[in-house]
Amino acid sequence: MALLLMSAFGVGLLLLTATETRIAASFRDAQAAFYAADAAAERAMDDLLAVPDWNRLLDGSTRSSFVDGAPRGRRVLDDGSTVDLAQAVNMANCHRVMACRDAEMDAVSDARPWGPNNPRWTLFAYGRVRDLLPAGAIDSPFYVIVMIGDDPAETDNDPTRDGADGSPGAGVLAMRSEAFGPGGAHRIVEVTVARGAGAIRGLSWREIRQD
Repeated sequence: MALLLMSAFGVGLLLLTATETRIAASFRDAQAAFYAADAAAERAMDDLLAVPDWNRLLDGSTRSSFVDGAPRGRRVLDDGSTVDLAQAVNMANCHRVMACRDAEMDAVSDARPWGPNNPRWTLFAYGRVRDLLPAGAIDSPFYVIVMIGDDPAETDNDPTRDGADGSPGAGVLAMRSEAFGPGGAHRIVEVTVARGAGAIRGLSWREIRQD
């Protein structure tokens, strides 16, 4: 009986240790995903200065130099999981993987409370974090996506075009940066940026918590 109890105790310790290890790994991956999303947003901001007409960002016709191919299809992560670019954009725009209808993107929700001024996210930058810097500089399993949308502070009810000069939100964009990694790690950062004198200024920054 004593041997049985000791064996059961040992198994319990092993299971506890394994559980704690999984929790620690999950926390580590979540933090790494957060830093990856933040780094991708910073990288994308560097490319905004090269785009004189921000309407070309809002309609998706101009993209960052940080891309890994066509703006569609699936990307396979190091752990074998996948990220579907179109589905990621749809989830940001209407919280479903299928293509979004206009009414769904204009719907008022806790996450998107601006109605017809809700951002209509388009892909701008996407690729592996390890490709953000020269080969070998970063060893990261994360994949990042940066989307561009109109500043929701605008009141023109046209999220496909930047506001006219002098109107609220003119010269201001919203950016949504998402990082995907091992074990389902996924973090989202949203940044509001404005064009300044020879620079891009960050006006606001927040992490988007998922349900």
